[in-house]
Amino acid sequence: MKRTRSIVRGIGSYLPRRKLTNQDLEKLVDTSHDWIVQRTGIEARHIAEDDETTSVLGIKAAEAALADAGLTANDIDLVICATSTPDYTFPSTATMIQTGIGMTHGAAFDLQAVCTGFVYAVATADKFLQSGSHKRALVVGAETFSRILDWNDRTTCVLFGDGAGALVLEAQEGEGTSADRGVLTSHLRSDGRYRDKLYVDGGPGSTKTTGVLKMEGREVFKFAVGMVADVVQDAFKATGTSAEELDWFVPHQANRRIITASADKLGIAQEKVVITVNKHGNTSAASIPLALDAARKDGRIKDGDLVMIEAIGGGFTWGSALIRW
Repeated sequence: MKRTRSIVRGIGSYLPRRKLTNQDLEKLVDTSHDWIVQRTGIEARHIAEDDETTSVLGIKAAEAALADAGLTANDIDLVICATSTPDYTFPSTATMIQTGIGMTHGAAFDLQAVCTGFVYAVATADKFLQSGSHKRALVVGAETFSRILDWNDRTTCVLFGDGAGALVLEAQEGEGTSADRGVLTSHLRSDGRYRDKLYVDGGPGSTKTTGVLKMEGREVFKFAVGMVADVVQDAFKATGTSAEELDWFVPHQANRRIITASADKLGIAQEKVVITVNKHGNTSAASIPLALDAARKDGRIKDGDLVMIEAIGGGFTWGSALIRW
């Protein structure tokens, strides 16, 4: 039975100008390059300058994705921005990206699911395109997590970085099989009972402040490895595919040990895993599109490849999407 699929037309990303290495961090807090690499796999991250807000990063990634797709802002009718670090409480960062790319029609809104935000945004855009209400969606993951870090806390400030990535999705008719191009399935979960494991201790409705990130690292590691299995396995089940058929596994780039352990638990060969956390750190909702863009540009991800994206974030939220490139 034929059905509408959301195919990938273009991809782009942007990283702030400033690069912060582990050696740079050794001068700021009591840490070391070896300690950070051993526990996280991170070697460097990019930090936004004062004039590089989340929307600025998102606009640059969006422009790159549009150029890759051979499209303009006039061809897009929906913008969804996944972010936990908006420029303002309102208006939404998505509307600022919308105007930044010269788009004055359609709809734009933010989506907040922390590190799972991009997966949630892809799933949401896919539903809009499947419904027939919209034709092309610009899905952006953009973050400036450096703005919500305690730079005296060596357990958290070494983990995160800033950046943005974007996908252009377009509604096209498929045959309704797993051989179709586009988003084949998506699976989303959340459980608010774990709020105190990973959160920001502020907000306009509670403290009237921005707050800073707080995390129980060991607990997050345990849940991250344990929780992702269900949404990935559900994706395989829904499409009749398997880990053996997967070409690329592109998980949220939080920690190399989490990524490796998750792939092992799912039976995914390590050579199929895309890892960029060493270069970018944890960029929250931006990490998956940054990794996708890197793997596409270096020739790993090719047309027709079966790609699994997966993430877990504060809340907890977690989810997967299986995409035929």
